[in-house]
Amino acid sequence: MNSNETSSEIISTRVIAFSPERVFGAFRDSRLLAQWWGPKGFKNTFHEFDFRPGGHWRFVMHGPDGTDYKNENVFGEIVEPGIIVVKHVSWPKFELAVTLAEEKGKTGITWRMRFESADDYAKVQAVCVEANQQNFDRLEAVLGAESSADSGTLFAPAPPAHS
Repeated sequence: MNSNETSSEIISTRVIAFSPERVFGAFRDSRLLAQWWGPKGFKNTFHEFDFRPGGHWRFVMHGPDGTDYKNENVFGEIVEPGIIVVKHVSWPKFELAVTLAEEKGKTGITWRMRFESADDYAKVQAVCVEANQQNFDRLEAVLGAESSADSGTLFAPAPPAHS
């Protein structure tokens, strides 16, 4: 886990125990993405999700305190399974470039947020650094739960025998 910052950029990294294909799938599948996107305690309502270059992603993040945060994004470059670029066109304006790299059976995630304005960056950077790490935590939890659900039937109890 790591975060580096420049005057208008936040870089967060993490290595997680899932393949790049699985992690990419958690972005591509709006049902999964809605479960893990955002900081701890947040929920999402997706209104539009068109996962392709030029496609729109509009949603509301619902904070644990009841505050709603409207978000509007446009997808940029998408290269399966390693690159996802999202332009956040509502305030604060930034470009998120996500790269996924295979690392010994795991995935190294680099999350680069480049803000259009140094002033906007200054207003949100303290929250974003921790929020990015919470996003990674939630991503890992959703992928772990999905893995458990996929294998759960192997451990289901046998039905009672009838005579």
